[in-house]
Amino acid sequence: MKLFKLRGGVHPEGRKASSADTAIRILSLPPQLYVPLQQHVGAPAKPVVRVGERVLAGQLVGVGQGNVSAPVHAPTSGRVVAIGDHPAPHPSGLPAATVTIEPDGEARWFEYEVPVDPFALAPDDIAARVGAAGIVGLGGATFPSAVKLNLSRKSGVGTLIINGGECEPYLTCDDRIMRERAAEIVTGIRLIQHAVGAPCALVGIEDNKPEALDAMRQAASGTDVQIRAVPAMYPMGWDKQMIQALLGREVPAEGRSADIGVLVHNVATAWAVQQAICRGRPLVSRIVTVSGGAVAQPGNLEVPIGTPVQALFDASGGFLSTPARLVLGGPMMGHQLAHTGVPVVKGSSGVLALTQAEIGLTRPAPCIRCSSCVRACPVGLLPLEMAARIRTDDLAGADALGLKDCIGCGSCSYVCPSSIPLVHFFNYAKGELMAQARSKMKQEATRKLADERSARMERIAREREEAAAARKAAKAAKEAAAKAAEQSEATA
Repeated sequence: MKLFKLRGGVHPEGRKASSADTAIRILSLPPQLYVPLQQHVGAPAKPVVRVGERVLAGQLVGVGQGNVSAPVHAPTSGRVVAIGDHPAPHPSGLPAATVTIEPDGEARWFEYEVPVDPFALAPDDIAARVGAAGIVGLGGATFPSAVKLNLSRKSGVGTLIINGGECEPYLTCDDRIMRERAAEIVTGIRLIQHAVGAPCALVGIEDNKPEALDAMRQAASGTDVQIRAVPAMYPMGWDKQMIQALLGREVPAEGRSADIGVLVHNVATAWAVQQAICRGRPLVSRIVTVSGGAVAQPGNLEVPIGTPVQALFDASGGFLSTPARLVLGGPMMGHQLAHTGVPVVKGSSGVLALTQAEIGLTRPAPCIRCSSCVRACPVGLLPLEMAARIRTDDLAGADALGLKDCIGCGSCSYVCPSSIPLVHFFNYAKGELMAQARSKMKQEATRKLADERSARMERIAREREEAAAARKAAKAAKEAAAKAAEQSEATA
């Protein structure tokens, strides 16, 4: 199958070998699990348990709200000891609504109905079960998977792409899950394919993962799932880049892959779908890469959702030296952690403890207009021009150059010889534009309320005037009638 030429991209040092060559280990339960009610795009889940209540593994503890949301489940059996705020895995370290569970060590499961033949289920039923299992995009987007399934089926998606790119340095959780659980992943892919009615299913895996390619090809043998090797480059893990490489199609600006008849899911998401449909297991754990120069024993752990990050480092031999930076996710698009007390959530692909040598802080120098950032941008933007406008507070000018299409991949910052943190400029500007848009919406809503009030007051005043005029006319008519009656009597 022909591969298509890609725009931009970079080739950062992989640093994957230290974690990729050891098997996935199951992390033992910590003393407490902190399960946030917001682990997905959309509205947060609403708690349906009470403090002191006993729960089973996989039992619903938070129900999704609204059209775009996802439920959350207990990662193990135990007792709910708190429902309230706990520090969230976010750079701010601010608290978020969280259900705290104290494990009882018994790991007793809540029993869900499991179909005899999963492929006999109706597409709607598969989507409903995926939604009930709380499955979201495990590649990092965390968009509720059931919503994507339903939208894709309604829009007539013709191609399902499963993304096994995993292009970020250090991260190897997808590589390991493909090596060790390929059969389950392929079953999950076929179930997704059945749910959306896509006649074609492709799996894109970077060519620097030969063991994963071999395992997936063996598992897909005899099915219509096609395994394809794609170039190892960053950001191949971006869904639009994968679509371009495999199909040669470009998703429109500010559009979705469904607009061109394509649905993209991550390999770990496909595994979670198989677990939910075939085993009745909601999404209560995930594979997390623990790596970085400060980690004693890098590797991949299967981690219950809600496990404090510190427990992952402890299980990996602790630190060889004090980390200069803690990162949740990959070094390119992940974010810095304030401390290790925050919990692992559904979108946590990795936790990194990086040394000073690895982060390599350098003071920014003036832009030399070398255009390296332009050549590296996978979206085809002009990072240097956008940054120049943002520096002068010309956010509208940056927006006109395509700021909203920036995916924040950091390729421009990576190649910049002046060490300018370009992606930080863009993230700041996008935040400011969103704040301005919200302010404008608020002003318009206030103006609309004021206009409606003015119209209402005018209507009330008009109605009062009309009522007064009617009363006056009625009184005048009554007086005229009385006067006419008096004249009639006088004449008689």
